[in-house]
Amino acid sequence: MDWLGLGGRKALVAGAGGIGGGIAAALAEAGAEVVVADIDEERLAAVGTKTLRADLTTAEGSRECVARAAGMLDGLDIFVHAVGVNDRRPVLDTPDEVWDDIVLVNLNSAFWTGKAAGELMTAAGHGRIVYLSSVSGLLAHPHHAPYAATKGGVNQLARVMAREWAAGGVTVNTVAPGYTETGLTRHHLEKPGVRDDLTSLVPAGRLGTVDDLVGPVLFLCSDRSAFVTGHVLYADGGRTLV
Repeated sequence: MDWLGLGGRKALVAGAGGIGGGIAAALAEAGAEVVVADIDEERLAAVGTKTLRADLTTAEGSRECVARAAGMLDGLDIFVHAVGVNDRRPVLDTPDEVWDDIVLVNLNSAFWTGKAAGELMTAAGHGRIVYLSSVSGLLAHPHHAPYAATKGGVNQLARVMAREWAAGGVTVNTVAPGYTETGLTRHHLEKPGVRDDLTSLVPAGRLGTVDDLVGPVLFLCSDRSAFVTGHVLYADGGRTLV
């Protein structure tokens, strides 16, 4: 994978879960030096790279995470935000605290960490930022109000960052997965009929996997994507086409 130009790049991946862990492993395989940050010690123990326990639910914790990772790596070329939680229930049944928690984890942490990474990258004149979004940021799935709102917010946050930082050599993009089998979706997919119902909505005829997301993310982290910024890349098997 030398053609990607990732050899020796310094990368921070926020989120050690299924997607984040898979991206971190792929970046390391491509020759990047990787630090993975998460608050969960068990998830961190499962990744095969340098790790950093971090609480991204505060501005201070988010900034500290980016600063510490940059210190561990002696710089920062790549930042991937793969952090997200969901709580499926109708709008009328969604308590204020559920809304607040999802906005805090999904959107606030994206702003705080992205701002900190962008400050380092614009000063250096080079950088790649990739956010993991969702087709829910575009489609109006029922029982997804806070999650959908945050993912739509992440898409627009990335576009504004991309506009402001393009002249500084920093690209900012999002990858929006469709229905993907991860720890976040496992319990939902195990409910009777859910897997078949969701699969029926995907033209490709199957649900996504972590491996389906690795290629798009690696491309957007690479030198090959230098002129791609402010883009929402839907990796969804065609879900947003129907």
